[in-house]
Amino acid sequence: MAGLNKVTVEDINVKGRKVLVRVDFNVPMKDGVITNDNRIQAALPTINKLVENGAKVVLCSHLGKPKNGPEAKFSLAPAAERLGKLVNTKVTFAADDTVVGENAKKAVAAMNDGEIVVLENTRFRGDEETKNGEAFSKELADLIDGEVFVMDAFGSAHRAHASTAGVTAFVKETAVGYLMQKEIQYLGNAVEVPERPFVAILGGAKVADKLNVISNLLEKCDTLIIGGGMAYTFLKAQGYEVGTSLVDLEKVDYCKEMIAKAEQLGKKLLLPIDTVVCEAFPDPIDGPVTTEVVSSDAIPEGKQGLDIGPKTAALFAETVKAAKTVVWNGPMGVFENPTLAAGTNEVAKALAEAEGTTIIGGGDSAAAIKQLGYADKVSHVSTGGGASLEFLEGNGLPGVDIINEK
Repeated sequence: MAGLNKVTVEDINVKGRKVLVRVDFNVPMKDGVITNDNRIQAALPTINKLVENGAKVVLCSHLGKPKNGPEAKFSLAPAAERLGKLVNTKVTFAADDTVVGENAKKAVAAMNDGEIVVLENTRFRGDEETKNGEAFSKELADLIDGEVFVMDAFGSAHRAHASTAGVTAFVKETAVGYLMQKEIQYLGNAVEVPERPFVAILGGAKVADKLNVISNLLEKCDTLIIGGGMAYTFLKAQGYEVGTSLVDLEKVDYCKEMIAKAEQLGKKLLLPIDTVVCEAFPDPIDGPVTTEVVSSDAIPEGKQGLDIGPKTAALFAETVKAAKTVVWNGPMGVFENPTLAAGTNEVAKALAEAEGTTIIGGGDSAAAIKQLGYADKVSHVSTGGGASLEFLEGNGLPGVDIINEK
């Protein structure tokens, strides 16, 4: 799946045509204000290209997980307003709780070439969106006269929803946008044809979330580094006591299998050699904590590991700097707490200083690298946590698979 043989926005003639673009405007909000507009910024190259080429651009996206039908706090109105400040054309927000309602139909009918209409949150349609309902898919396609669909929402490409996959059955042409192209190129090439040595770093709390990723990456990479909460299940699998650290007892045998698999394939599997422990998980999460550093094979009873220790951070950093390709997904500790962010910080810094291709797989690692100010020092920061994990598992993405091949 390395490289990309899909029709792209460069390949289609859109002048005077209506184009539905699935973007990822699932931006963080606080009290109705967008706290980070990275995802809107990431969609601009595709939007601007279509506008410049004279398309009538209709944007759709989800935002959050509205459980009780349409709610004002999940409206895309603030995203549409923000977009209006970032582009040099008219942006109209169609405020329909049904997404494709009277406002949307009127706005699209009145559009001139090179203008933009933003639809309301696709998840206001509930199961019709998330269960890939045919009727909703057809409504979206009918709104643009069944013309062109462009997929540019990598963060949603791992889900076969009406707005990411279903709609393609009812349009004449499909293509991927620039963001999608870039994501697949970086992640695809990293996993399928990496320049070696290839080092993969997995962190985060749960082993269960990353079972298939661990197994797939062991086959592809030269060194697999495991940090974060998931490391303690591996340490337990090695027979160590881990105090009150997070352990998934059901997955201890799986971790043993992975340790054996690494050995069998001649791959390096690096686990923390020292650990920062506390008596309890910080509450609030960024509150003060008292820590001590202990050897990973001697975590005291009643203490829990919440970050990798300094020796581990140095070992991981050295490995990263010697690599030609690095993929990182998941923090090394409770990075939301300043005292427990040192491990994640050291790894992020090593990626920023590394000379190879460095890719951050979305989610918490992307948040961490931005928070630490290293985002512009790495090759690529993915916009999709779940989607990049699916990709690293070696799975296809429904939102990419349905786009026409060249």
